[in-house]
Amino acid sequence: MTSPVELLSSLVIPLHLSLFLLACALIVGFLRLRRLRNLLVGLALVWSLAWSLPATSIWAGGMLENTYPYQAAAELPAADVIVVLGGQTANGRPNWFLPEVASHKPSRTARAAEIYLAGRAPYVLPSGGAAEGPVSEAEGMAQMLRQQGVPREALLLETASRNTYENAHLTTRVLHQNNLKKVLLVTSALHMPRSVATFDKQGVTVIPAAAAPQITQPAGSGALWPWMPNLRAFEASRSIIKEYIGLAVYQLRGWAAT
Repeated sequence: MTSPVELLSSLVIPLHLSLFLLACALIVGFLRLRRLRNLLVGLALVWSLAWSLPATSIWAGGMLENTYPYQAAAELPAADVIVVLGGQTANGRPNWFLPEVASHKPSRTARAAEIYLAGRAPYVLPSGGAAEGPVSEAEGMAQMLRQQGVPREALLLETASRNTYENAHLTTRVLHQNNLKKVLLVTSALHMPRSVATFDKQGVTVIPAAAAPQITQPAGSGALWPWMPNLRAFEASRSIIKEYIGLAVYQLRGWAAT
């Protein structure tokens, strides 16, 4: 079942909204409403062009990513547990505007392992249910964490959540069952504002420990690069728009603190 966040995001991502506006323009064109037709065509073109520019993604995505500045693992305060949220753990790239490098994929699990090995907390709690198949995302993350040096006895799992709200709600139960209070929260920098607000609504004050920002201008790309249309910027717009819509929907539903 499609969530309200996914549905609204799908409706307003540049490609879908632009095609919808152009279809509306075609209809009103048959009705000889030329001014309205021209307005709809103009809006479609402006919306698509704006999100094809890296400058738009860097501005809009950067506001989210920089809400909680990145800190090196050794600089983070000590806590009772590291909570790492599922979501695209295998599909990250260091920079959204550069080609994916298989040997250097940033992941939330790698960030959580780094923090654990820095001695910041004695436990790691992966959170995430099964999108499809019998294996939950938390179990998959646990396997990766063990491969990265986190011992089995340091792992606590939450294996039923399907979205950020359930991440927070079900993880809070595990925290209470194990009397864990001080939490380092690991997720992507883009997802962190919604995650912090959702945990806060559950009464859990977390310490943000996001992975490094990914929506940044590549080194050596030049002063004009942000203003040149870019296919990766156009494709990345969905994730950025989803986070803004997700935060607004969560706050309206009472799932996230305002």
